[in-house]
Amino acid sequence: MAADSAQARHTATLFVLALCFATALLLRLFLLAHARPAVYIVEFSVFKADPSWRFSQDDVRRCAAAAGVEPEDVSLLCKLARRSGLGDATAVPPDSLKLVLDNLGQRKPGTEMARREFEATCFPCVEELLAKTGVTAGQIGFVITNSSLFNPTPSLSAAVINRFKLRDDVINYALGGMGCSAGVVALDLARQMLQLRPGSYALIVSHENITNNYYTGRDKSMLLPNALFRSNSAAVLLSSRPADKRKSKYTVRHIVRTIMAADDEAYGCVWQTEDPEHIQGVRLRKELISVAGRCVTRNVGRVAPLVLPVSELGKCAAGALVRAVLSAAPARLASLAPERWQRPYAPDFSKAFDAVCIHTGGRGVIDSMEQSLGLGRGMVEASRAALFRFGNTSSCSVWYELAYLESFNGGLRRGAKVWQVAFGSGFKCNSAVLVANRRVADAHAAWDAFDRSKMYAQLDEIDREVAASRARRAAERAAAGEAPDAGGP
Repeated sequence: MAADSAQARHTATLFVLALCFATALLLRLFLLAHARPAVYIVEFSVFKADPSWRFSQDDVRRCAAAAGVEPEDVSLLCKLARRSGLGDATAVPPDSLKLVLDNLGQRKPGTEMARREFEATCFPCVEELLAKTGVTAGQIGFVITNSSLFNPTPSLSAAVINRFKLRDDVINYALGGMGCSAGVVALDLARQMLQLRPGSYALIVSHENITNNYYTGRDKSMLLPNALFRSNSAAVLLSSRPADKRKSKYTVRHIVRTIMAADDEAYGCVWQTEDPEHIQGVRLRKELISVAGRCVTRNVGRVAPLVLPVSELGKCAAGALVRAVLSAAPARLASLAPERWQRPYAPDFSKAFDAVCIHTGGRGVIDSMEQSLGLGRGMVEASRAALFRFGNTSSCSVWYELAYLESFNGGLRRGAKVWQVAFGSGFKCNSAVLVANRRVADAHAAWDAFDRSKMYAQLDEIDREVAASRARRAAERAAAGEAPDAGGP
């Protein structure tokens, strides 16, 4: 009897174990069947301009003067370009520059010249990308192009299909009007398409056209883009094929998008329009800085729970609890609490990421992100370098910065987390979180011969100039008996 009882218990135990194993296996198979496939960034390429495309600070002055801009406004424009962190070796198409100068700014380059710029910047990037990956044109299932202000017919995605002779069943999209954050928008669209059709490749071509968008008028609010934006292109190949994980550079871990277009002020702060002389351009309104700050704050607030370690999230929760208690306490008692208890805790994002790619909107933008997120000089170096070397490259900027991270300081280790954050018209702020699948160290040709010491020397000089300017204004206001100035560049 005892032996039979023991045997029965043993059989029951084996049955329970087998049932548990079968249940776990079925659950795993169910999850695998319903889980979205991972999407990988196999490779990417960024445009390297020929030396004949070089556009110096003096060229900014010559173009503005050719357009009949007042001399004091020309000087202001040049100062803004330099103090924004641009170097003296950015790039614009030489044919477009010559046309602007020869016509004294009275005639804008046309569609055909703009199309040639797209072909000259984007097609070499795609060629290099396909050569590096070994992927053929016939394997590509999706093509996505983005260009905010140049959208001809046929579309830019059709131009890519024509040039590289892609299949007639390729799914193509041409995104327009999406601003400087469109690179992350295109990445999100490609990810969604690849998840819907596993085992496919998607090609993204990001570009903003300088030829088509050069403003030849004299409206101050529309001149700033001329001083900041430069030629650019990036081509990115993505895959949802499991076999590509090992050779791919990154996995797309998260994408978080924020758009404030329902807010009238945010919607109108970057506006394509005509000036009083009916010359088309993009007007940047004074509300842009405050709108950008609010939009970035919202986006970062949604990114934080996805990426911050438990220790930082705990500090955020504790800070919120303390503020709630203080708000409910009597005013006299609350006033006894340290001031830092009454402020929201600013999490340290350097504990969440190994590298950050901030859209190259200007030196002030990068400074603000560095300080508010506790990133430190090293983590924003790629953003400063891309702004200095290439200028504001719009939706491509986060790819130029990623190319920098791969080209310097030994590249990125396996498992490194990279945060791409871009913002633009609408108003939008979009974030992508990438995780390195392997050690990534790749010398991109666009960054050949880059001198970091020269960049930092100019940035240090700008800091000294800004400090001297603030001190001078403070002295003048003190002499006039006015309140102290809040500061500025």
